[in-house]
Amino acid sequence: MATKRFLMIGAHPDDPDVHFGAAAILLTRAGHQVKFVSVTNGEAGHQQMDPAALAARRYGETQAAAKFAGVCEYQVLSNRDARLENTLANREALTRIIREFQPDVVLTHRLCDYHPDHRTTAQLVMDTSFLVRVPLFCPGTPVPPQNPVYAYVYDRFTDPRRIRPDAYMAVDGIMDEAMQLLAFHESQFFEWLPWVGGFAPPADHKNMPWEEKKAFLLEHWGHFYTDAARLLGLPDVKYAEVFEQSEYGKCVTPEEFKALFQV
Repeated sequence: MATKRFLMIGAHPDDPDVHFGAAAILLTRAGHQVKFVSVTNGEAGHQQMDPAALAARRYGETQAAAKFAGVCEYQVLSNRDARLENTLANREALTRIIREFQPDVVLTHRLCDYHPDHRTTAQLVMDTSFLVRVPLFCPGTPVPPQNPVYAYVYDRFTDPRRIRPDAYMAVDGIMDEAMQLLAFHESQFFEWLPWVGGFAPPADHKNMPWEEKKAFLLEHWGHFYTDAARLLGLPDVKYAEVFEQSEYGKCVTPEEFKALFQV
């Protein structure tokens, strides 16, 4: 099987892990190349830490997660968290990243999302879908031989419609690893997200036994995988990551799109 290249571009330094982490583990184990990008530095994602210290901490979390997942790089851009703007500079930066990595598939958020950084990231990524192949745009970075396929990762939003599960990866067999990947982002899943979500964080997460950590993570974030699996209506798939093909970028048949995610 030919090696495929996947580029997951999220808004924050844990978004790639939540939306494409389990798939990334399966793909890298099968010999494919996966790169994660966070478009912001994550400096706003905590209830009490100094922003600069938090950005540094979250960068360290991404690098530990990258090593565990086997992704070839986890790149974190310097845009400020909660302040991301759809600028020409950001469009150029993402265009260069895509050209340099030459992915077969680029994945990102949908435009219908609660977080302004998610929506802005989605717009920035989709704005590259034509420009990646325009030689006079960002002329210092050569265009790739073909446009990548663009795709969206799972979300729970229904307005204007639910995400369409054009392809999926069943991840039932690696949920332990998927939760371990989230656990590297301690600042988020054991501190900030419980606080902002209004539920109790673990009292001492650094010394929790792994089985308790995993149970906590599954209780509060397992829905990303179970809800996605329900869209498929397959009785033998309990946990999944699903993907919708965008009309932008390279157009492939439904069968070809599904084949991209087969390992």
